[in-house]
Amino acid sequence: MSRSLLPRTIRQLGLLAGIALLAACAHAPPRNPLATWVPSPNHDIRRPVLIVVHFTNEDSAQQALDTLRTRNSGGPVSAHYLIGRDGHIYQLVSDQLRAWHAGGGRWGTITDLNSASIGIELDNNGHEPFSQPLIDSLLRLLGDLTTRLQIPPTQIIGHEDLAPTRKDDPGPYFPWSTLARAGFGLWPQGPLCDPPAGFDPWMALAVVGYPLDDRPGAVRSFHHHFRAMQGETLDAEDARILYNLAQQIDGGGNACAAPALPISTDAATGPAR
Repeated sequence: MSRSLLPRTIRQLGLLAGIALLAACAHAPPRNPLATWVPSPNHDIRRPVLIVVHFTNEDSAQQALDTLRTRNSGGPVSAHYLIGRDGHIYQLVSDQLRAWHAGGGRWGTITDLNSASIGIELDNNGHEPFSQPLIDSLLRLLGDLTTRLQIPPTQIIGHEDLAPTRKDDPGPYFPWSTLARAGFGLWPQGPLCDPPAGFDPWMALAVVGYPLDDRPGAVRSFHHHFRAMQGETLDAEDARILYNLAQQIDGGGNACAAPALPISTDAATGPAR
């Protein structure tokens, strides 16, 4: 190597080393300057325990991307993922970070939903069935997230489930039973039968996770999710479904011996009237 090139080469190597060091520091967790850093290997990243599904209520994936990356009229919002009608998956926020997608609400004992969940926006205006490429990509993404982040497959809900007083997404067109057949989400299993005397459907609705501050709103969200229909009043079929779900959560299995009763599945042609 020429002597004239040696100093320049050394400077370049030093510059590259500096860039590598800065890059490493950029990914290092922040340290409190008041304390002496004595690192322990006994730790893990904060893990979400829930996945929340939304519809964008927009006319295109690009319009949704613009909303999720800027300050809109209602304030800044975001989500971890967006899936387009064509099935393309976009990631906007790291899985390890807190996206602003859920807002106020509650699911079971969880009240800070943004800190405990992954948010997935689906490119749908809320007035039409979800495209098959979108659902195929969603199933693939759910398989990745539940496996990689160790989120229980049953812990997948809609935005309206956690905030029934103010949200209606993903709505009655969303095919929850399709997810259930793929192993995702809580769903009735086996035959449905009448619950025993003294069964409280409201208590069961709370056990499933629904907040009961607005009971008609909770029933409306439950109907969208489990029966693909409208309505704000619990009926006998709701009681059968809730009894089945409560048994699953309690770990008691299905105690029904009667033949299966019919339950509405996908909203393939829109919400029932």
